[in-house]
Amino acid sequence: MSQQSLALNGLKVTLDKLEYNYGSFGTPDETPHIFVYYLTIWNHSDRRVKLLGRKWIIYKPDLDKMVIEGDKIVGKEPDLVPGESFSYNSFHMSATDASAMGSFHGVDDDGMRVHVQIPRFSMRIPEQSS
Repeated sequence: MSQQSLALNGLKVTLDKLEYNYGSFGTPDETPHIFVYYLTIWNHSDRRVKLLGRKWIIYKPDLDKMVIEGDKIVGKEPDLVPGESFSYNSFHMSATDASAMGSFHGVDDDGMRVHVQIPRFSMRIPEQSS
């Protein structure tokens, strides 16, 4: 995001569920661990918000980080009036434990750029799977 944006009070992201899978979905040998995350974006503000994109930061145990930015959220631009929410799921493939955090960004009815933080969550490989 090149322009400044407002952290809109009442806009919130929750991690609803995190699932672990090993070697399914035809995963590459170098990243056999799949973490499926389910998120909900809640609009408890007094403004209509259209979400346009996202930024993820993935942290590895060796302190290496990967930044992923893009337009849309799973191919959509959720348009949320006050009281509405948008839920979706996606996944991350990894060779190691990791943690993720980030933000969604968009605009309100007045064209003001807004964002909401995605709280950091851990993706840990169960001991019996490594």
